[in-house]
Parts: sequence; structure tokens; C-alpha cells
Amino acid sequence: MGILNVNPDSFYDGGRYNSVDQAVNRAEQMLAEGVDILDIGGMSSRPGAEIISVDTELSRVLPALEAIFKRFPDIIVSIDTIHAEVARQSVQVGAAIVNDISAGRLDEAMIETVASLKVPYIMMHMRGTPQTMKSLCHYEDLIREMIDYFQKRMELCKQAGINDLIIDPGFGFSKTISQNFFLLSKLQELKLLDLPMLAGLSRKSMIWKSLNISSQEALNGSTALHMYALRQGVGILRVHDVAEAKQVIALQQLLSKASNAAFS
Repeated sequence: MGILNVNPDSFYDGGRYNSVDQAVNRAEQMLAEGVDILDIGGMSSRPGAEIISVDTELSRVLPALEAIFKRFPDIIVSIDTIHAEVARQSVQVGAAIVNDISAGRLDEAMIETVASLKVPYIMMHMRGTPQTMKSLCHYEDLIREMIDYFQKRMELCKQAGINDLIIDPGFGFSKTISQNFFLLSKLQELKLLDLPMLAGLSRKSMIWKSLNISSQEALNGSTALHMYALRQGVGILRVHDVAEAKQVIALQQLLSKASNAAFS
């Protein structure tokens, strides 16, 4: 899953792809690098970011979506939004997946809307909002509480009629750096939920703050954690750097094939 942020303030690439032409060119580049899913978002979810209005978000994502689908009609697009109306209009234009960092908590209409749209739904673990999440990092048992969170959200989704669910552990969302690494080391425990898992680790502060570098220098660290995540059962990597992630996936597949082979 390649990240395409059409907003001015995302932590790594905010402002780079705000124009329609920039967004289309970036989509073309990622397709050339082998992207499977394009994840388009009009609102930053970095720590401290404000929740923007539906109209503002639509004004950012709809022109980009329309232009991208006109140029690349077969591309698979996920819409990254917490707003049900943005999800609805984006799917009407052609988006095939809804990716919601709030798992339906910040818009009570989201789950029913996704059910009516009959598209897969990615639900992420987060407490609070991007503005408040840094103050909500205390857990008695992080993994158990995350499993409980997802089970409750899964039940609501299934009651509404959503059949295709994907979970995102939410690295960097209401978790400290040490909690992020603990979570990554324990990802296999989330497999008991029996759902596909997405990981968003690309160039996040858990990497560059730990290494005393910048997000611009965090590609190598991202690659290392991507391989570990794949080994922990992650099925989708949400990334800024598609070509490098595709190489990691190819090598992981070779490693898995070799481990299952009968060599003497």
C-alpha cells in the first residue's frame, strides 16, 4: 500500500502532492514501482493534527481521485478518512477500500456507511484523536487491551454487515516509542483475531527518534522493521517507498519458501 497524502501537513510528505498534477504523477511513479493499493488521504493524522471539516477534506481528495482514475482506471485505491461522507463520495468516484484510523469512533455514521458501500474496511487502534493521543498512552496490558478494542469494533462491524475487515495496530498512535517496539515484537498475538493485518511503520518517529536521525533518513530503518513485521504475520505494508518495500516482500517470500523446502 503506497501512501499518497494530498494535504499540507503530513509528517513526512505534507505539501508535496497538493496539486492534482502532483498527485497523478506520484500515483504513476508508485504504479511503476509495483504498488498494489494506493492509499489517498486529505487529512494529516500526525500527533497534534487537527480534525478538518468534511468539505475541506473533500476539496482535497475528490479532484485527485477523479484525475487518478481518469488516468489509471484499474488502480485499486483506499481512502484514508475518519469521515463517513468522505468515504461515501470517494467510493462513488471509484475508491475500493475505506481506511479509518478511528475504527468508526469519530463519526458514528462510518460503520453503517461502509456496510452500505460493501467495501473492505481497515480499522486502526487509537485512543482519542490525533490531538489528544499522546496523552493516552497508559495501559495495564497493551496487547490484551488492543485485542479487546478490536473485538468490540469487529462485533459492531459484523452486526452492521461489513464482511471484509482488516486490522491496523496503529504504530505511533496513543503509544510511546517503547510501546511501539513491544507491540511490534508481539504482533503474532493479534493473529488470534483471525483478520488480515496492516502495518504502518514507514519513516515513523519510533525509527528516526531511536536512531537520532530525521524522517528523511529513515528508509533503512523502515526496511528493517518491514521485514520483521512480515515475519510476524503482517499482510499489508503501508509505505512511502514502494520499490524498496516490494523488494522486502520478494525477499520475505523467498525466505518463507526456503524454510518450507526439504533440503538435505
